[in-house]
Amino acid sequence: MPQKKKPEEIPAFAYRRGSLYAGPIALETLARRFGTPLYVYRWEAIAAAYGAYEAALAGQPHLICAAVKANGNLALLQRLARLGSGFDIVSGGELQRVRRAGGDPGKVVFSGVGKTAAEMDAALAAGILLFNVESEGELELLAARAAAARRRARFGLRVNPNIAAATHPHISTGLRRHKFGLETAAAVALYRRAAGFSWLEAAGISFHIGSQILDPEPFGAALDRILKIVDKLPARPRWLDIGGGLGIAYREGERAPSIAAYLTPLRRRLAGAGFTLLLEPGRRLLAPAGVLLTRALYRKRNGGREFLIVDAGHNDLIRPVLYDAYHRILPARRPKPGARARPVDVVGPVCETADFFARDRRLPPVAPGELLAILDAGAYGYVLASNYNARPRPAEVLVAGGRARLIRRRETIDDLLRLERQVRSA
Repeated sequence: MPQKKKPEEIPAFAYRRGSLYAGPIALETLARRFGTPLYVYRWEAIAAAYGAYEAALAGQPHLICAAVKANGNLALLQRLARLGSGFDIVSGGELQRVRRAGGDPGKVVFSGVGKTAAEMDAALAAGILLFNVESEGELELLAARAAAARRRARFGLRVNPNIAAATHPHISTGLRRHKFGLETAAAVALYRRAAGFSWLEAAGISFHIGSQILDPEPFGAALDRILKIVDKLPARPRWLDIGGGLGIAYREGERAPSIAAYLTPLRRRLAGAGFTLLLEPGRRLLAPAGVLLTRALYRKRNGGREFLIVDAGHNDLIRPVLYDAYHRILPARRPKPGARARPVDVVGPVCETADFFARDRRLPPVAPGELLAILDAGAYGYVLASNYNARPRPAEVLVAGGRARLIRRRETIDDLLRLERQVRSA
């Protein structure tokens, strides 16, 4: 009898009848209907990953707070809120996104090193769950804003555990040389000092060591250090925020730990400790559920290299340039048996040498006009898009329940120019 697949193993996209599909809908159909470049998300894959987190934490008091910075589309936030998700935010703008999507402010954790007074005021007025404080100056400002508003500010301290994780330097956050969090002695002193502020409530402690981490061991090592710090605090915090950071398998053949394999050892360490656990998944929750569709424009050869020029640019998906990130690229139509793959550079139309999605990538022959799918683009894709070269950003489409819905229209040049004003000469 075949084994039933775990919820998180539901593939978002797969070949059927020779074409790449999102559920019952061919990606080629979506590209013809909505144009390219185009982001497509499969809701069932997101819901399955969320369910896998919930299943792995069954019996443990917890709150999953989806990281808005990974993908802030209102339709996705709305559906996550309906599942019961909380949200991890890092700006006042992200708070407004959560509220516009119907998210519960009482399930919002506000992280980040540079919160302004205006952002604190908005979060206090909304009644968020927790501020993750990262410096002495921030705690002092939060105390002043809470007193002025006469609203109690519940906070946790983000501690830097000085744990190295094998990931790209730009997304590593857990070492002393990084801007995030507090050193141990400073955190303990600040926790004690907080008792002198009438409108502050010390309620949590948190850590986050980075993103796209494929080895669970550093999470356990970080947790062990945080638990030692907890023993030094004047009062035991209710909330223990272990951040996010669990990676995915971007490359063919790469292995990523299951959500259960990541969380089970942490739960064992916390048995009987009495914490309510906070998690902030982003990439693992959203990345595999999204693709960026792009059409081939031209092929050319320069200096012995072959280039495949497509209509998406690094302004649409900057991860390969910014993080040296690898994204699998598949033709929307399955290559014919025996099609010979050859190395090509997949590049965009932006006027930068750095505008590429892959270098020396072995792909089957792709003719101008053919559609390609850049996989695992559901997190840190659209949110990092820009209008460089006066390029309108792509549309976004959600496939859910067998239907495709436009959840963000494609920008126009008029959209780009609307906020600008010409100055008349004297």
